[in-house]
Amino acid sequence: MLTLSQALAFLLAAVLITASPGPDNLMVLSVGISKGRRQGIAFGLGCALGCLSHTLLAAIGVSAIVAASPLAFTLLKWAGGLYLVWLGAQALRSRGSTRIGHAQSADSSLRALFFKGVVANAINPKVVLFFLSFLPQFVVPAQGPVGTQLAALGVIFTAQAALLFGLLGFFAGGIGQWLNRRPRSALWLDRLAGMIFIGLGTRLIVAR
Repeated sequence: MLTLSQALAFLLAAVLITASPGPDNLMVLSVGISKGRRQGIAFGLGCALGCLSHTLLAAIGVSAIVAASPLAFTLLKWAGGLYLVWLGAQALRSRGSTRIGHAQSADSSLRALFFKGVVANAINPKVVLFFLSFLPQFVVPAQGPVGTQLAALGVIFTAQAALLFGLLGFFAGGIGQWLNRRPRSALWLDRLAGMIFIGLGTRLIVAR
């Protein structure tokens, strides 16, 4: 199992990495601003819990297969990129008629955004490779099974990501509510979110 110093060192590194600007932060921010606080929190929690799939892959070694296979990595990269582009296209098609705090706060919408966050994170190959390279740095083989330590580190990473992404979604939602009092802002907020998702997806597809 993990020692206290081992867990604290990993937690500090994980918080710094999660808080630094990146695709996940940008997606949570755009959803929170365009849809509202509850929606931003739901999407952020989904992104965070998507990390558990990478933890499982790292613990059983499947990530090593993905990293060693250019074809597997390329297919996963395209799948992740196309999914983000699809999310962006859905936002661009919106007419902005549903305003923050209106029907989109329904539980079904929250569940949908939560699972979209899970999928968006789970199929991102760069996150797979990140977990494969980052988690083992804090493993001490002499302290017990490596797989168990990797699983514990992944849970810690997921927990702190859920907290930080939840806070980001909450405060982004406040910004969105302020903007939503302006005429036609819902339409342009959806357009902004759509362009962000399409940009991130395209970048993931063309990145080498």
